[in-house]
Amino acid sequence: MVLAAAVAAGCATGPGDEEIAGKSAAMLRTSFRPAGQAGIDRLEQDDTQRSCSAAAGKPLPSELAAKIEQANLATIRYPADGKLLGDWRNGEKIAQEGRGKQFSDDPNGPVGANCYACHQLSKTELSFGTIGPSLYQYLKLRGNTAEMQRYTYGKIYNSEAFAACSNMPRFGHNGILSEQQIKDVAALLLDPASPVNQ
Repeated sequence: MVLAAAVAAGCATGPGDEEIAGKSAAMLRTSFRPAGQAGIDRLEQDDTQRSCSAAAGKPLPSELAAKIEQANLATIRYPADGKLLGDWRNGEKIAQEGRGKQFSDDPNGPVGANCYACHQLSKTELSFGTIGPSLYQYLKLRGNTAEMQRYTYGKIYNSEAFAACSNMPRFGHNGILSEQQIKDVAALLLDPASPVNQ
């Protein structure tokens, strides 16, 4: 009985989640060694990331989800020329390419979206991820209206604008893909000649 009381008292006086998080962050900062283009700045979270990290493992309140989506929707920069689709052939290369932001990659070299790591895009692809939904037959399922083109471009640019705390990278928001690359990936999804739509 005394032992149980002592254990309970010890647990009650242990460090809280915030203290543990603070100590963990401090340890990361002191032990981190920059390499190539991977710097300590990658550990800095913006408001969206902080909100999603705090909610991890818990249901996201609808008010918070709406706030995150609204804030991220405001960050999307649509092309000034009004053209939302590029060349699906280039989009396929970008979807297949996984290099670009790792410490060992040339920062001036090709950057890809690595779409197949999370999505099925083609019926001929032998290996693909299942974290995200299948995008095979995207055009047939969603159509190619002006609204769908805008949604597709925006979703690639900043996924958090349409699904709060999404696992999908914010390719445009974080400068991973250029405007033209986003247009090309959008075309991969919406061009009837693309392997996605065969």
